[in-house]
Amino acid sequence: METQYRVQVLIAGGGTCGAVAALAAHAAGADVLIIEQDATPTGSTAMSQGLICAAGTKAQHAAGIEDDADRFYADIMAKTRGLTDPRLARTIADQSAPALAWLIEHHGLPYELDIRFRAAYGHSVPRVHGWPGHGGADLINFLHSRLQAEGIDVLFQARLIDILAGPGNTAEGAVIERPDGTRETVLCDTLILATCGFAANAAMVGTHMPEAAGATHHGHEGNDGTGILLGARLGGALADMGAYQGYGMLTDPQGISVPPGVLVEGGILVDRHGNRFVDELEDIAGLALPIIARPGGIAWVVFDAGIEARCAHIPETQALLALNAARIAPTAHDLAARIGADPAALTATLRHAWNAAEAGRPDETGRRWGHDRPPAGELRALKVRGALYHTQGGLQVDAHARVLREDGTPLPNLFAGGGAARGVSGPSYWGYLPAMGLCAATTLGWLAGQTAAAQVKKESVLF
Repeated sequence: METQYRVQVLIAGGGTCGAVAALAAHAAGADVLIIEQDATPTGSTAMSQGLICAAGTKAQHAAGIEDDADRFYADIMAKTRGLTDPRLARTIADQSAPALAWLIEHHGLPYELDIRFRAAYGHSVPRVHGWPGHGGADLINFLHSRLQAEGIDVLFQARLIDILAGPGNTAEGAVIERPDGTRETVLCDTLILATCGFAANAAMVGTHMPEAAGATHHGHEGNDGTGILLGARLGGALADMGAYQGYGMLTDPQGISVPPGVLVEGGILVDRHGNRFVDELEDIAGLALPIIARPGGIAWVVFDAGIEARCAHIPETQALLALNAARIAPTAHDLAARIGADPAALTATLRHAWNAAEAGRPDETGRRWGHDRPPAGELRALKVRGALYHTQGGLQVDAHARVLREDGTPLPNLFAGGGAARGVSGPSYWGYLPAMGLCAATTLGWLAGQTAAAQVKKESVLF
């Protein structure tokens, strides 16, 4: 191997976290290089909806929505049953809005409050922001266009293989591997791990979240845990390794995610017989396991034309419409015939849901019907499976995204965010809040970039 580069801030991973970290470090005056294993910007970001939750934003204020960091923090702690790291939760709650505002105001990120993404699954008010009509692929392409405009170098097809360890567990550089097997060394003053999680690593999934081992992995193949394992080998502590985002509405065979808005607007899930088996609004990440446990590991999401219309602005809905993916029928009896369910069971399922909604009481699954109403009129159904999307556990970090040792002290010059870092979803799947993955990636990337740049420039950073 031959040393070919030396930079002040080296970032492993060119997804949202890595790109935001690079922009922040560059803005602070540091020399920055990103190494990215793919040939083009993709990763987990490109497979997401591209949504980011943040509290106390200008867009919320303009929409008349009262929200702030304290309320966001309370929602995180409530959703995670008080079992996430309160210091990290406080950091995400406090810094998510400033990080998003910086991207919007300084880089022109065209994000706005998605008022149609109603408060659900742990969010007490609407706080999900996005780019209307666009998804994660558009977000990552936008961020890389900004990297190019700022003159920040991205070394593609450069896979992280190892971290060069120096005295006191200092990260002195990284070993990268090219597609032809050749290896190079990049030396650095600070290293930010912004790599993927480990959802594609069957051994790690089996060890840390065995209940999800049978789930379909719907994520980037680069989620192999490399950054997490290398950071741990350098002395970083791991936390919440059993946390992940599962999802119960990956269409079969299309492989497209049914957006959660379909359920929030009134859609229901039934098994192959036509019976409901879960409160669809209780836990978005928890829908995967009960569906995996159904006969055949499948379920059907049932909705109507009105629900479809209210979700028609979402790219995934548009993709499913273009494929004519849904089975459509005028009545529950006819829809049951189309999906192979029991007509009497499906008819009774819808009747029971409507009875509960009109009576203002919870139905047999515990779902409370409000402005949403069960499907009626011309019905649609999509066949879905439970899937594992991404993990939420990883390297323990502090409020500056510095990687911590088991004793709580920071490693000298190692930072982490995105899939490589511990999130704020608690120890298991039930603590995940919608749009929290990209929220944490953006926020920790922004903090890591600033702190790493300040460290190499011998400056102090206060958040």
